[in-house]
Order: sequence, then C-alpha cells, then structure tokens
Amino acid sequence: MKPFEAPLDDILFSLDHVAGAGALADWDGALAGEILGHFAAFAEGVIAPLDEPGDAQGCRLENGAVKMPDGFAAAYAELAEGGWQGLTAPETFGGMAQNQLVAAAVSEIFSGANHAMQMVCNLVPGAVATLLRFGTEAQQQTWIPRLAAGEALSTMCLTEPGAGSDLSRLRCKAEKVGNGWAITGEKIFISGGDQDMSDDILHLVLARTGTREEGIKGLSLFLTGKKEAGRTISITRIEEKLGLHASPTCQMAFDGTPAQLVGEEGAGLAAMFTVMNHARIDVALQGVVHASRAHDIARSYADQRVQGRRPDGSEAVLSDHADVRRMLDEQRALTLGARGMAHLTLVALERGDNPALVDFLTPLCKVFCSEAGIRAADLGIQILGGYGYLPEYRVSQTWRDARITSIYEGANGIHELATTTRGLKLHGGAGADAFLAMIGNLTDDADVLSICSQWRETRETVLAARDPAALAHDFTQLTCELFLRAVWARIADSEDPEMIRLREFVMRRPLPVNFPFSGNG
Repeated sequence: MKPFEAPLDDILFSLDHVAGAGALADWDGALAGEILGHFAAFAEGVIAPLDEPGDAQGCRLENGAVKMPDGFAAAYAELAEGGWQGLTAPETFGGMAQNQLVAAAVSEIFSGANHAMQMVCNLVPGAVATLLRFGTEAQQQTWIPRLAAGEALSTMCLTEPGAGSDLSRLRCKAEKVGNGWAITGEKIFISGGDQDMSDDILHLVLARTGTREEGIKGLSLFLTGKKEAGRTISITRIEEKLGLHASPTCQMAFDGTPAQLVGEEGAGLAAMFTVMNHARIDVALQGVVHASRAHDIARSYADQRVQGRRPDGSEAVLSDHADVRRMLDEQRALTLGARGMAHLTLVALERGDNPALVDFLTPLCKVFCSEAGIRAADLGIQILGGYGYLPEYRVSQTWRDARITSIYEGANGIHELATTTRGLKLHGGAGADAFLAMIGNLTDDADVLSICSQWRETRETVLAARDPAALAHDFTQLTCELFLRAVWARIADSEDPEMIRLREFVMRRPLPVNFPFSGNG
C-alpha cells in the first residue's frame, strides 16, 4: 500500500501558474506554501494513517449517540489545537483570517488524506461565512469563536424523506414559541449529524415557516446547538454506505427543538446557499484529490510491476506498455486540468468583481471534477488489475469514496440543467459571456479558439430550443471540455516537456458529442 503524499507542488503550481493567484492583492505565495507545508505534514502523519482502519471499522450508533472510529477523536483534538478549524475565520473571532485559496488547498489535502474525516470537519468554513453574512451579532459572538477553536463542528440539515433536490417539498416545520422558535420534523443524509469528536455541534436547519403552497419562499434558516437541544434531537439511524464508512451519515428527528432564526423569515434558501456554494467547490476538490491519489497509486504500481518484455527482450514493467501509459496519462491530465478549473473559479470568487462568472463556473467544476475523480479511480483499478480489486492497495476505497461526489451537494444532472438554463440566461447571459472572455485570456491556441466559435453557435441553439433540458447533459459536457482544453493550453505554457506532451494528449481527446447540434428538443 502506498502511503498518502500531499500533491503540494502540483497545488502551488496550479494556483500560481494556471489560476494567477499572484494577481490578487492579498495573495502571499510564500506564506501559502509555508501554511500548506505544515498542514501536509500533519495530514500525512496524523490523519492519513486513520483512513484505512477508519474505513474498515466504520461508525456505530450506540444508545442514540454516534461513535467515531478509533483514533479520530485524538486526531481531531490535534487538528483543533493547531487552529486549522479557524483557518478562514476572522482574527477577531480567534481565526487565522486566511483567504479562500489557502482554505481550498488545505481542504483538498485533508480530503486526500482522509475524506471521511474531512466530511465531518469541513462544513465549518461555510457555517462561519453564513453567520458573518446573515447572523446577528449575538449569534456570531456565541458560535464563531467556538467553531474556530474546534469546540464545535457544524452540519447542514436540508434533505428529508421525499424531499431531496426538490426543496419545495420540505415538511420540517418551525413555529414561534415565545421569543424563539421550535423545530419539528425529520432530516436524512446529514453528514456529521452526531459524532464524539467535538464538544458541541451547530446545526443549520432549513425548515418551513410558511405554507406548503409557498414552496421555497416559505423556508427559513435556523440554528440550534446539540448541547442546548438535548433530547429534542435524536439520531434514529446512521446509513450503511458504499464508501465513506468513517463519516456518520445520520437520520435525525427534531421534536420541538429550540432554535434561532438566521437572517430573515422566508429567506432561508438564500442564506443556506452560502454553505452550499462553499460545499460545491469543496466537492470539486474532493474529486480532484481522488484523481490525484488514484494516479499516484497506479503510477507507483505500474513503475514497479514486472510484466512482459520490451522490444529489446529485456523485462518490462507495466508502465512500459502503451495501453497502461494511456490510462496513466488520462489520470494525470484529468487531475491537473480539473484542479486548474477549480482554482480559476476560486480566484474569480476571491477577486469578487464578476459574480456572474463564478455562478457559471461553479456547476461546471462540480460536474467535471467529481466525474474526473471517479474516472481516474476506475482507471486505477484497471491499471492494477486484480490487485486493484483488492482493498489492500487502496484504489478501490478511492473509487468508493469518490463515487458520492457526483451525487451529493446537488446531483450532477441538476448542475448540468442549471448550466444550460439559468447559467445561460442569468444576468442577460453575462456569465456565459464572461466564460468565453476567460477562455480567450487563458490561451490563444487556434484549436481552442475554434471550439469557442462553435460553442457560441451551440449556445444560441440551446437558448432557442423548445426543451433546453434535453440538451443539458451534452451542452455541459462540451462546455467542460472547452474549459479543460483552455486550462491545459495554459498549463503547457510552463514549457515542461511532460506538460507539453500531456497537452497534446488532451487535445487529441474526442469531443463528447458533435456540435453545433440540433436544439429541437
């Protein structure tokens, strides 16, 4: 089994050379490298060794409380002691006040070392951002210092039985009780709904304050703490899952749970989107690091496994064979390209001057990066052959853990639909126009610019279609492919021979579908 190694050099290269982080006023590349180096050492030495045994042992529900796998609580205590939970929190609340790029890089390394543990810990930055934007001063003073110190972790309580992606069907209710509120109902698929690592848990709960007929306009956002709620919150089960066995996915019942309104009544979905948008980029980077991990395992194995002969008759290793090299190249190309896509989106987010572009890029990253992780892990199993199918080489766990990324935080089909409908029309199409402008800024490669021209025609076809939803998958896949090729043109500007070779590999990829295509729907 190959131990986890944080892809630190690749991350820093992508932030600097591909995404242009150096142009940001608050970017300090040397400081970022130092911070990431410290976290990488911690992740490799403390968090990663718990990944395999945690997967084997899993979580368990005992007397209504979740027990994490052995060693997780001690590792979390070290994580909190190091201040990592407060990485993006303002200094006035005890945080480090680092920007989103540093936080994203830390999150990627964390996911690669132990995705299950990262799942439980990494909703905190989104919760802090939500409280800073929508919370009262009292809510901020009560919770942000505790989140930053690691005394509390947080959850995002949306999904209910019969109400997954369609939030208008939510039934969990909040009713006024005196000067406060009380929540009653069920939530399912709640990551970290309970655990024994932190002293308390901040639950952000989307609940109905209006009528069912009001749909999402009748939803409001609330906060409640595990300790304060006491027995009014119960964990009724934890799900047995394909992967992420060490991450407790809980079914929760609220029974008159005391809660506080966050933001305005009836505006809960807008407030919750602060957490959700953070989570979607986080999921994209989970896909990236799973692709990276799968490639690292596969390359190490293929470079050592003796198999067949070279043309000169000497012993060959797997990586000497053309088909294996093809699969390794695809893994590497997906990893570096997907990471560049996510980092460009994060730089645009941090820059803050083009929200329409960020809105357009975010679902693309969620779709492409999650699918890149699944694809690279699947290729890793194939490269290792029978050994890839065995758990001891870890690539099978990589595939199992990566598989959820195309499902949670909005199934990829929903993001494809959002790209093709809302994304093309929002702000008068400003996001799509900004996307094309970004592609032009990334490269003047003739092949990429030719695809841009065809993409413009295809966009008009989609906009004119009677049923644009029928074109959503194909159009999003084409858009992602265009984005990928532009990123690789930028990567290859480094003049590194391997990068130039991989750029040619990417440019030879067949387009997902022929386009422009008919939009009759």
